[in-house]
Amino acid sequence: MLKLSDISLSVQGTLLFRPCTITVEAGQVVTVMGPSGSGKSSLLAFASGTLGPGLHAEGRVEIDHEDLTDLAPENRRLGLLFQDDLLFPHMSVSENLAFGLPSAIRGGDRVDAVERALDEAELSGMGKRDPATLSGGQRARVSLMRTLLSGPRALLLDEPFGRLDQELRDRVRRFVFAHAGRRNLPTLLVTHDPADAEAAGGPIFTLEPPHEEGFSQAPANLPESFNKPP
Repeated sequence: MLKLSDISLSVQGTLLFRPCTITVEAGQVVTVMGPSGSGKSSLLAFASGTLGPGLHAEGRVEIDHEDLTDLAPENRRLGLLFQDDLLFPHMSVSENLAFGLPSAIRGGDRVDAVERALDEAELSGMGKRDPATLSGGQRARVSLMRTLLSGPRALLLDEPFGRLDQELRDRVRRFVFAHAGRRNLPTLLVTHDPADAEAAGGPIFTLEPPHEEGFSQAPANLPESFNKPP
């Protein structure tokens, strides 16, 4: 379980949204929505320990009741996916995947883990390819598998489908949610697209400015109610 407790974010003393608590159960996808500038991506940055110096945060980040708030990003074991796949252009597909593996996995075990990941991503035989030769959907799948190979305890998704066309977006979305569910990972998704939230199938939270009704939860599969108070 991933839990963000009593979270508030401010810039120069101005709150971005009212303090909130979000709980993401194992295997669940919780979606965070809100207008541009409401602090959605900054919320993920706080959770991952990468919040920029211009923002002030209050609150606590926990996973399985372990407090992560003061840990360095690399010690939190939270996997992040962004709009850009961030694959290394100087590495092959297999090398990109191997980069995600813990250093304790060595030799033949590393090779086997990469081959299994290629198979899961439906990219068998493409390990030696340059990432630039892959399609957008293939690159997205490699990016997810590299993240999963690192052994994350939860996933943080910052609009990872935003650069994909609609048909590809649907396929990649299903791929990401299926693999997260298969590993029973708590997943926190930030998006501005109601279709993403509907596909996730979990609780939907809307961040509102602090002078509005505040932080509200809308039931899944009812995107028209996103901006209504509870």
